[in-house]
Amino acid sequence: QVQLVESGGGLVQAGGSLRLSCAVSGSIFRFNAMGWYRQAPGKQRDLVASITGGTDTNYADSVKGRFTISRDNVKNTMYLQMNSLKPEDSGVYYCNAISWADVFWGPGTQVTVSS
Repeated sequence: QVQLVESGGGLVQAGGSLRLSCAVSGSIFRFNAMGWYRQAPGKQRDLVASITGGTDTNYADSVKGRFTISRDNVKNTMYLQMNSLKPEDSGVYYCNAISWADVFWGPGTQVTVSS
């Protein structure tokens, strides 16, 4: 069965950096698209960044120029490099993957940015 597991979250001061990882239990070639979503307390879950076709990327306006999404097909892992972090970047970050038939979610990893 397919499983997505996030790691790399934690507490960081404003201006700092974190790199999130999403490890997949199988080959990521099966997925048409992968992405990172963020949900802050009391807010809806919103798309932060996505990657399609291996290299095509899109970003939410709020993170452009600061976050970078990438994937390693050998390690079956997707990454989100987060730089110049702001308190408003805080929330639970979820790994998402879409195949032709299903949508998969990881359990999430907490990111807290202090001012």
